Amino acid sequence: MKDLNRLKVVLVEQKKTGKWLAEQLGKDPSTVSKWCSNKMQPSLEMLTKIAQILNVTTKDLIN
Repeated sequence: MKDLNRLKVVLVEQKKTGKWLAEQLGKDPSTVSKWCSNKMQPSLEMLTKIAQILNVTTKDLIN
């Protein structure tokens, strides 16, 4: 499967963890892990929230 999002890359670049992001979003860390490994994709609304938290554009999170 081709990577659908760059969430894991952006987290590494910003020296942040999936657990940290899960806490910011009020989500289970396993959900964020699935997003990072492209086993599951966040909704567009959630992707927008993630972009705001990481101070990037939604375009930066998508291939």
